[in-house]
Amino acid sequence: MTILSLQGVSKSFGALKVTDDVSLDLAAGEALGIIGPNGAGKSTLFNLITGNLRPDQGRVLLDGRDVTGESPMQRCVSGVGRSFQIPQPFGHLTVYENLLVAARFGARLPAAEAPGFCMDILQRTGLAAVADRKAGGLPLLSRKRLELARAMATRPRVILLDEIAGGLTDAECVDLVATIRAIHAGGTAIIWIEHVLHALNAVVERLMVLNFGKMLMIGAPDAVMAAPAVREIYLGIEA
Repeated sequence: MTILSLQGVSKSFGALKVTDDVSLDLAAGEALGIIGPNGAGKSTLFNLITGNLRPDQGRVLLDGRDVTGESPMQRCVSGVGRSFQIPQPFGHLTVYENLLVAARFGARLPAAEAPGFCMDILQRTGLAAVADRKAGGLPLLSRKRLELARAMATRPRVILLDEIAGGLTDAECVDLVATIRAIHAGGTAIIWIEHVLHALNAVVERLMVLNFGKMLMIGAPDAVMAAPAVREIYLGIEA
């Protein structure tokens, strides 16, 4: 069953075409990785999926329903969650309060149900011990975990992860990957942009390569990384 579909999506800023006729089907519960050099259009693609940008051409479908004209909030309520490359919590709120906002407004949970729901997510993401700490004072790994937890608190069917492993130590990356794998095992579909390839390949079933806004190829991670065009364009290795 296809949960998310992009059909011929294109986006330009002036003369610069940053997304060029991208089509993609994401199955329910699937984990898809996206790689590509800086400026390839990866974050723009996320913004088109979440509704922060609208395509010049093409459509975005969620569960077969055209959501191209819907706002980011409408898409969030419909089941699209997102973490950002640079964590953006409400710094003056506690970790728990950040999740509560997401649960009440993103998942539209009733006031009586939201607290227990949020505490469960705090346990699953390793944040229960810092639930009462102000989000603005957290170290990097905890801020990354909070980005993931806030996305989960919107009760998404698809989570978009934007370089969530960036800046972490190897040990921190291993811990975070274990959390992401557990979330994926629970049935949540994931699209993950990442430069830390060993983290990405530990989770995803398919890998897509973007280059200058175009989809270069998509397939099994090992096959994609072995392709001469990918090695030359992405890794800088002459084919």
